[in-house]
Amino acid sequence: MNLLVTGGAGFIGSNVIHHLIDRPEVHRLVNLDCLTYAGHLESLAGVAHHAKYVFEKVDLRDKTAVSDVVRKHDITQVMHLAAESHVDRSISGPGDFIHTNVIGTFNLLEACRQAWSDSGSRSPSSAVNPPATGHRPPATGFRFLHVSTDEVYGSLGATGFFTETTPYAPNSPYSASKASSDLLVRAYHHTYGLPVLVTNCSNNYGPFQFPEKLIPVVIQSVLQRKPVPVYGDGMNVRDWLFVRDHAEALWQVLIRGKVGETYNIGGNNEWPNLRIVELICDVVDEFKPDLGGGSRKLIAFVKDRLGHDRRYAIDAGKIKRELGWEPSYTFEKGIRETIRWYLNQQDWIAQVTRSNKS
Repeated sequence: MNLLVTGGAGFIGSNVIHHLIDRPEVHRLVNLDCLTYAGHLESLAGVAHHAKYVFEKVDLRDKTAVSDVVRKHDITQVMHLAAESHVDRSISGPGDFIHTNVIGTFNLLEACRQAWSDSGSRSPSSAVNPPATGHRPPATGFRFLHVSTDEVYGSLGATGFFTETTPYAPNSPYSASKASSDLLVRAYHHTYGLPVLVTNCSNNYGPFQFPEKLIPVVIQSVLQRKPVPVYGDGMNVRDWLFVRDHAEALWQVLIRGKVGETYNIGGNNEWPNLRIVELICDVVDEFKPDLGGGSRKLIAFVKDRLGHDRRYAIDAGKIKRELGWEPSYTFEKGIRETIRWYLNQQDWIAQVTRSNKS
């Protein structure tokens, strides 16, 4: 297995690389990342000199460079995680989301289709439904795992869950760009026979998350005794998935999932944002009594985000039934481990925020 992980210097990608680098099935692990504000090699210091690890600083928007990486390293499997992912940034500047998430995914699909079709001329086909277009399907063994989000499904009411058959109804430029890339991946399977899999996951949290997302923002605000911002009434509900659980789920889908299928990955942890913020305040007070306690008093309600979806919740029954995966972390366990990690990694936070400003 020559595995390509796109966005490997980002939050989920770096955790995936740490999780997979010592797997005996992996012969070479290539990290393709252009190191935007949210991608940092500091998150991969522990694997930088590993014999299996290769880093390629390449922008997915550069079609030729992407194709060169796929061919040079004889890539056999892909975990496509690279994406612009911050909803607030997509509202203020949607262009980067279209160029990276849609055009970048197209460039990667094209690179794999062309390289793997060339290999297919020397090996039997693995296509489940060989295309009727005259294009040669790839050789046996290739797999393209596209990692997406539950936000493509839109917003839920007080009850119900997203399933793999829930219609797409994205409500932000970010989720629309991810929905577009999901559909491109699906089309490449049905048109060209590209062996693809798609996952749609709930909100991730854990180590190495860039400090602009809710949980690290709250932790840092409490430490610095700054106001802790909460959108609207704070009762927007999300299903929270510990990133290490997610990494294992992605591995199971890559090696055992059925080509052409979609798998929802959730943490079975529905929490309103306000309750999460309150819990973080309480745990930081417990871990850092020298701060003086009473951190809930820092909570400050701010104007709600435009198009803010009210509730997401994942039905992860399919991946449990078919692949035997289910989360190993409760939110209470995962959030305590996450908070402790951030408290002990203030140097990492200083490094990544400093490099972002430069």
